[in-house]
Amino acid sequence: MKPQDLATKEVNTWCPGCPNFGILQASHQALAELANENEISIKKTVLVAGIGCSSKIYDYVNLNAFYGIHGRVLPACLGIKLGNPELTVVGHAGDGDTYAEGISHFIHNCRYNADFTMVVHNNQVFSLTTGQATPTTEQGFVDGSTPMGVKDAPLNPLALAIEAGATFVARGYALNVPHLKELIKKAVKHKGFSFIDILQPCIIFHKHSVPYLNKNVYEMQGHDAGSRELALRKAREWDYSYDEDKKVPIGVFYETQRPVFDDQWPQLKKPWHKVKRDINWQNAVKEFK
Repeated sequence: MKPQDLATKEVNTWCPGCPNFGILQASHQALAELANENEISIKKTVLVAGIGCSSKIYDYVNLNAFYGIHGRVLPACLGIKLGNPELTVVGHAGDGDTYAEGISHFIHNCRYNADFTMVVHNNQVFSLTTGQATPTTEQGFVDGSTPMGVKDAPLNPLALAIEAGATFVARGYALNVPHLKELIKKAVKHKGFSFIDILQPCIIFHKHSVPYLNKNVYEMQGHDAGSRELALRKAREWDYSYDEDKKVPIGVFYETQRPVFDDQWPQLKKPWHKVKRDINWQNAVKEFK
């Protein structure tokens, strides 16, 4: 399989030059390579998207897919994985989608440790709705909804994920496609809840972040991803602010193993999803007529 085999004929409506193209390219490459390595079956891989610029990726990857609602990508992923454990499930959502409307789902899915991957396109603004602040927007950011500047400190999703119990926590950079491709492959192959926060600077509503990230992003070398303490320390190296030059690490911050959600429920270990059911729909809906 070639990456272009996963392309679609849909007209792409992202802004020309948007870093989301890098995420799309990395996703195509990662999934094609995983299929060629017999790590996944494309026919048994499902993409789940929410609402926002990030979720347009639904239209550009030729996979079985589910288009959810704002903030609800994670429960859809969980439901699909429990409905058919044989599926490889990958969710895509933005920082507003995941860390604002979907924050409770994010925390609890880190706890549950179900076996699927969550990819967050983090541009630190609600770009589709013209640039309002999200939970990861830096202090002082001014736009139409915060004319006096954001007063709250930004959320650190990496530290939150580690504290909440995620077993694979990583950060990528949309403009470093080869590195991001490898992160996606590692995340999909991980047994348990895998999470990648991708820095995806919006070139329209958060364009000051592009030169900063290009200057300061670096790939971690020699980091012990098995140490929770070191992972938290590394996650706090950059606080998602732009007030001064700080190095921004990318790579796998934390990876560990613990029982996945399915393993903790004996009734889910049986191949119940393969049982053929002869359902009489007429009887089932009779009482509602």
